[in-house]
Amino acid sequence: MAEPIRVLVTGAAGQIAYSLLFSIAKGDVFGKDQPIILILLDISPMLPVLEGVVMELQDCALPLLNDIIPTDKEEVGFKDLDAAILVGSMPRKDGMERKDLLKANVAIFKSQGAALEKYAKKTVKVLVVGNPANTNCLIAAKSAPSIPKENFSCLTRLDHNRARSQVAMRCGVPATQVKNVIIWGNHSSTQYPDVHHCMVNMSGSEQACFEAVKDDAWLKGEFIATVQQRGAAVIKARKLSSAMSAAKAICDHMRDIWTGTPDGEFTSMGVYSSGNSYGVPEDLIYSFPVQIKNKSWKIVDGLAINDFSRSKMDATATELIEERDTAVTFLGV
Repeated sequence: MAEPIRVLVTGAAGQIAYSLLFSIAKGDVFGKDQPIILILLDISPMLPVLEGVVMELQDCALPLLNDIIPTDKEEVGFKDLDAAILVGSMPRKDGMERKDLLKANVAIFKSQGAALEKYAKKTVKVLVVGNPANTNCLIAAKSAPSIPKENFSCLTRLDHNRARSQVAMRCGVPATQVKNVIIWGNHSSTQYPDVHHCMVNMSGSEQACFEAVKDDAWLKGEFIATVQQRGAAVIKARKLSSAMSAAKAICDHMRDIWTGTPDGEFTSMGVYSSGNSYGVPEDLIYSFPVQIKNKSWKIVDGLAINDFSRSKMDATATELIEERDTAVTFLGV
């Protein structure tokens, strides 16, 4: 057997983690022959709940799970990490201004970035899930200057999966027959689900999405709005957030980092913009189409961008710049 890897999940007593931990521990993410030490970090008041989660993981009797370490201490949680999945964040409460939400989260992700810097391996792969995910990810990366910016990403795979599924349902095919949708920009209602490069396998032959769907008005209107507002729709229906689908998306995202994307396919990830791709400003975490090989992502460059797409990509970049500039004022640097 391989040496065990150390995987941290924050917010580990929460809803998303409860749907996530079993999949990680049984080998769905890092491989069926990769032993794991799971480190579960949460705030002190959640430790009794976390103890129950630990009991359940123990009771699963999973062959790959070498150890489980529940903790409320960053120096324990971030030590020698191979992978960090930062789920925990301050949720938006009734009456809370977005600025207040950013301020609370800057404090959390500045602290966790500093802990990564101090305790984790420099090769650690960091996935930020807690919202506002793009900006939280940027703050964490800025707070861990000796860890490459390329090692940080934020979750837009849930939006990517939602877009794939909407197209698949419209075409009457399984979601596996839809590839190369793109989520551009922020994991917010300004994100742009783009299907101009998407292909749909219809009865064994690949067709461009617009040909397969045959409804341009839907693809440029209701489809985009549905993907942008899907999280809110789930909360309205379920009275709870989309934990199961978020957990599945986290698994998909981390598995792709570990094992790569299939040939000829790309996925969507919030990654660091150096200002060299698609006119997106530098120093943002922005969702791009990426391909992954040897645990390294590369933006898929050279895709044609029409005026419709350009305006939507710019709008979400503008929101991210505002978020970043507000967040940086709270950094105290």
